[in-house]
Amino acid sequence: MLEVSNLVAGYGAVEVIHDLSLRVETGEIVTLLGSNGAGKSTLNNNISGLYAPFSGTIRFDGVDITGMASEKVVDMGVVQVPEGRRIFPNMRVRENLELGSYRRGRPNRAANLERVVAIFPRLKERFDQMAGTLSGGEQQMLAIGRALMSEPRLLILDEPSLGLSPLLVEELFALIERLHADGLSIFLVEQNVFQSLGIADRAYVIENGVVAMSGAAGEMMRDPQLKKSYLGL
Repeated sequence: MLEVSNLVAGYGAVEVIHDLSLRVETGEIVTLLGSNGAGKSTLNNNISGLYAPFSGTIRFDGVDITGMASEKVVDMGVVQVPEGRRIFPNMRVRENLELGSYRRGRPNRAANLERVVAIFPRLKERFDQMAGTLSGGEQQMLAIGRALMSEPRLLILDEPSLGLSPLLVEELFALIERLHADGLSIFLVEQNVFQSLGIADRAYVIENGVVAMSGAAGEMMRDPQLKKSYLGL
């Protein structure tokens, strides 16, 4: 479904990602692990068309989307929930959700809205509330719900558990599993190693802009090097 090959990317003259390759197959949860500054968000922003890479290729369903405008990437079904949620705080919850179908999913807006509030009942209770007044967990629900309004074929989640309480983190990962069970392909970018590997099919570890490790999530969970570097075991 998604294939990134020999990607070199960064900002201005600064190279952040160096010859990086990875893939996400249809129906998979693939997690990308790494510390702050490793290049995770840079990769997401290049996949999503917010930046153009220096070199390399990004393909989605066999179509070269390298450097494609972000709105065209969304039209193809690649939808990102960015780090920090990026909701519109001075708009109502319902308006935030409806904006998710601005480019894609508009004909099914009403049905998709019902689906989203079935997944997140708390959002329906707060339809007329300003989004900026929601709790951190509710804002993350809103950000994911807004993405679902656009009928994604590949959902990119960038650090979705950041800033959430342990209980809300548990709820979040249960939600990701539920979306996956419904057939959604997910690229999960996280620092939460243990829980990410617990729900993923495959995983990559990125360090200093290169893939340092990759493999089946279950095997990586048992890898001594990963345990030592990321879990402190």
